Amino acid sequence: MTTTAAPDSRFATARQVADAVLFEGYVLYPYRASAAKNRLRWQFGVLVPPAWGPAHGEHAHQQTEILMEPKGAAHLAVELRFLHAQRRTVQQALPDGRFADVAELHLADRVLVPWDEGAEERVELSAGVAELAGEGVTLPFRRPARETAEPVLDADGRRVGRLVRRTVEIEGVVRLRAIELPGAYRVFKLTAVVENTSPWTPPDGADRDAALPRSLVAAHLLLGLGAGSFLSMTDPPEWAREAVASCVNRHTWPVLAGGPGRADVVLSSPIILEDHPAIAPESAGAMYDATEIDEILALRTAALTDREKREARGTDARAAAVIDLADTMPPEVLERLHGAVRALREITDPAGAQPDLPGTITEPPDEHGVFRPDTPWWDPAREDTADPARDRILVDGAPVGAGSRVLLRPGLRRTDAQDLFLQGMAARVEAVLHDVDGGVHLAVTVEDDPGADIRREQGRFLYFQPDEVTPLEDA
Repeated sequence: MTTTAAPDSRFATARQVADAVLFEGYVLYPYRASAAKNRLRWQFGVLVPPAWGPAHGEHAHQQTEILMEPKGAAHLAVELRFLHAQRRTVQQALPDGRFADVAELHLADRVLVPWDEGAEERVELSAGVAELAGEGVTLPFRRPARETAEPVLDADGRRVGRLVRRTVEIEGVVRLRAIELPGAYRVFKLTAVVENTSPWTPPDGADRDAALPRSLVAAHLLLGLGAGSFLSMTDPPEWAREAVASCVNRHTWPVLAGGPGRADVVLSSPIILEDHPAIAPESAGAMYDATEIDEILALRTAALTDREKREARGTDARAAAVIDLADTMPPEVLERLHGAVRALREITDPAGAQPDLPGTITEPPDEHGVFRPDTPWWDPAREDTADPARDRILVDGAPVGAGSRVLLRPGLRRTDAQDLFLQGMAARVEAVLHDVDGGVHLAVTVEDDPGADIRREQGRFLYFQPDEVTPLEDA
């Protein structure tokens, strides 16, 4: 077993997502310590000291179980990551050279306030799969208490105070064990347990704030298999479904995370994700609230007053980086955050061929004016782009388009109870509409509707799919 190693390059992609997990909720908009939602922090993956957890509804351990198919004498690389909460106090310099704790220290560009920061910690180990049999591998770890002081200088370089950071000692353990399952395939069930073993006894009246500096905050695991692959917990092969269902995951959930098509890296996090999660390429930087939209956060942050920005900058270095990011974001970057349609991007296979995309058209319309799917109908370079007023589609062998009469039979869909009242009624097609996923929709008005003219003028139509209508003789 190896306990120290260089950062595993296989984890690079997964670590981007893991960072979002690690700092989810670290400091929320409006990024000020005075904000109510920043006073109750550290909500995800908190492993508290064992003497604290049971009495307060929190837990001291997390367990990951996942299936893997190692090849040969494969090695398993493990990286535990968590935040170690450190208390930061603000002190003002006195004329006699001493320092005194203060609630605020005003500088030209920020207001420094007391705050709990999170220092990233890592525990790394590597073990052969063969070593994980039986009792497996156990790695205790310890992080000692620390105290540091950082001088605070004003705009003229004079020392006006200092930031004192204190951490307390924490202890923990990582346990790994793997058992080979019976069957036609060489499959192992891997069990990885992370536990806080800090021997802290809460004094009478101690609250959660007293337990947090002794906790593993946002704890999660990165697992890398040197040769072989892990099996998806959400979409396993049919033969493995029963074995996957027997896996027990407590306070964490493992997903494939090595990028699309890879199955040799797993991220086990306290936030449930889907396989192969990824940070949106449009994201300009971390904003520490993955449940929000970057565009909204950037606009709101840029709209903060100068006074609010000074307090945010003094709350935390990461908050200051968010303020600077929002203030310096170029318009083209902000515009890019407004939205993206993944399915419409140009995609080529390794050989350079252009694959078929849903709802694409390569051929001109046939004698009935019907487009055949293969080239993007939405491509502005086409001369025959989609035209709702002229496009026609084949329904039961008959061309249907604007002006066509159809019989409504919405029983196949049954998503709208009011559709049942339209069963068997005649309608007029007003437009043929295509969506970006390649679907086709017919906009119609009902012939016996006395308000049909008004609906037509206002563009307020009813919408049906081609298999929900039967063509009638054209009007």
